[in-house]
Amino acid sequence: MSRFADVVVVGGGLAGTAAVVALARRGHSVIHIAPEGPSDRRTSALMMPSVDFLRAEGLVADPETLGHRLSAIRLIDATGRLIRAPETLFEAREAGLQSFGWNFPNAGLLAHFAEVRAALPPVETLHAAVTDLERVGAGWRLTLTDGQTVVARLVVGADGKKSLIRAAGGFRGRETGFAEAALVADLELERPLGETSVEFHYRRGPFTLVPAGGTRANLVYIDDRAVLRSLQEQGREALMAAFYDKSQHLFGRLSLLTPAHMFMLSALSVPMAGKDGLVLVGEAAHAFPPIGAQGLNLGLRDVADLVAALDHAESLGAGRGDPDWADAVSARYGETRGSDIERTGGMVDALFRSLTVGFLPAQAVRAGGIWALKLSKTLRHVAFDAGMGLR
Repeated sequence: MSRFADVVVVGGGLAGTAAVVALARRGHSVIHIAPEGPSDRRTSALMMPSVDFLRAEGLVADPETLGHRLSAIRLIDATGRLIRAPETLFEAREAGLQSFGWNFPNAGLLAHFAEVRAALPPVETLHAAVTDLERVGAGWRLTLTDGQTVVARLVVGADGKKSLIRAAGGFRGRETGFAEAALVADLELERPLGETSVEFHYRRGPFTLVPAGGTRANLVYIDDRAVLRSLQEQGREALMAAFYDKSQHLFGRLSLLTPAHMFMLSALSVPMAGKDGLVLVGEAAHAFPPIGAQGLNLGLRDVADLVAALDHAESLGAGRGDPDWADAVSARYGETRGSDIERTGGMVDALFRSLTVGFLPAQAVRAGGIWALKLSKTLRHVAFDAGMGLR
């Protein structure tokens, strides 16, 4: 026998769980299909618009209890190239803000989201995976690995880069693989970062230290995947020697607090992320290298626009009892999300390629751009708005 709901959300990550909470709070019957997976060792720097959204949805009451404030960003050009950018410091107070945002551990944030979800009207959670998606009348039937079936009017695909909902739903996407990978770990520093995120820009990508409270820092190190794999294979001493060198000895002795985990980099963009009663959120709709702190911020804007699309459909009289309700919601979502996904993906791609490209004129453009940001308060404010996802 099939289970029925207004909405099925597929995916147990941060974007999917945030969508479940936002939908359940608005009175929709929701089934959450969340197969259990490994703990997410990454962290997410959420800008203030994202933090404000989490507060408004009741997902986070006080960010200070879960994360660490980010009030400045320091860029250091370590490429060693003929044309280099100046060292630049961006401070939130320039924009009249106490902070740009907060740095959260993904696993801790997800556990908190789950607690919030548990306190809402009952949401049925199934820990199987989806094996098939089929259109049935005005809705969709999902078949799970345990043989169960679920039928819903609206399906939210938050099932990551290899999204079955994206593939089975016939969404077009552009995907690019990179030779680079990212290494993440937690470090103890002899000299703390305070509230400043520090990015050393190297030829194959940034080496970024993000404050994680006290003398702790979250590391995101992008380099050629063969280089990173070799460092992992050589062991802790080789890793720490590389980290000490890449940080230019600015923070004294470094200690490794967690295992260093490597993941491959790719870029994905879906121009139209909603149609026919299906919507894609988070990495099912977009993914890119971890530069500029845009990944989860964009995913939470997906959830915000999904909520707005629901409200818009109902304001036009297309309530849950209307046979065209889910199609109207997904169409509105697809129309509103495209430009943000395209713009943000293009911005991150340009930033990443400006580091890795060896073309001298391109290096000059990058260096000139950072000089302009360093010297012009007006341009810095434009950059702040773009980086924070203000629309």
